[in-house]
Amino acid sequence: MNVLIFTREHDPDEFKSYLTEEFPDVHFITTREEPEAAKWIDQAEVLVALRFSDKLLERAGRLKWIHTIITGTNYIEELPSFQARKELILTSTRGIHGPQMSELAIMLMIALNRKFPQVVLNQKARVWQRWPTALLYDKKVAVIGVGVIGEAIARKCKAFDMTVVGLDPVHREVAAIDRFYGLDRLHEVLAEVDYVIDVAPSTPQNQKMMNAAAFARMKPTAFFLNIGRGETVDEEALLQVLRERKIAGAALDVFLKEPLPQDHPFWGLDNLILTPHVGGMADIYVKQAVGVFQENLRLYLKGERRKLVNLIERS
Repeated sequence: MNVLIFTREHDPDEFKSYLTEEFPDVHFITTREEPEAAKWIDQAEVLVALRFSDKLLERAGRLKWIHTIITGTNYIEELPSFQARKELILTSTRGIHGPQMSELAIMLMIALNRKFPQVVLNQKARVWQRWPTALLYDKKVAVIGVGVIGEAIARKCKAFDMTVVGLDPVHREVAAIDRFYGLDRLHEVLAEVDYVIDVAPSTPQNQKMMNAAAFARMKPTAFFLNIGRGETVDEEALLQVLRERKIAGAALDVFLKEPLPQDHPFWGLDNLILTPHVGGMADIYVKQAVGVFQENLRLYLKGERRKLVNLIERS
């Protein structure tokens, strides 16, 4: 059986190195370039990839299973060639990003508190300037979306002695969360917290849930962070409240359009920190990601395909 590992962002040979000993009868093909992947795709039964074109999938006549090494699968599900082939299996690497995403959340909250962008500018300008600093200690934080990532964020927030409010459609018992509500209580919670961390998934119900009405409920001293999905935020509404300084500031790692266009007004705001969708990245990412695929490959080879981890149900 041929497995094609195609990824530009990570080392495909490192990914392969974790697999060859356990699966000696599987032929692993690795590449970072799509033209090279195109040479092999018609021989592959399994494709392990991050992003690829519909043109590549058109040539994958023998393909039975796609495993993406990120959480999101929307971009694959929207490909015409994928939609046309209802028999294709699709799995993801959801559930591994808690450590890096929670560290990013803490870093961004502290950076906003301590005005770190201004610190960097002052260093470059050789300006010695001091100002009072807020703490995370004894503050309230709302975590929107309490999955693996939201739970990891909650645990780290508790390490800073914060009060954590969780918001999710599905109630879960999470030791690090002090209060748990459904999303119908979102506006009520926004009015009382000092930080709002959005890690909600992109679903029809969540589209632009952080809109003008939601931002209007936030305290003028509160900060907003979105490190989940750009679709959950009304960017025009956020732009307006930041320009008018109706909230203290914001930090964004995800956007409706990526890369963020150079002429986007977000770039010019001094109360906004931007990061280029790096929340899920880590120096140990391949080691994290390969575990999900290993488990799934064992199941696949045993014919237990309905038991695959993170199997995407197709309509």
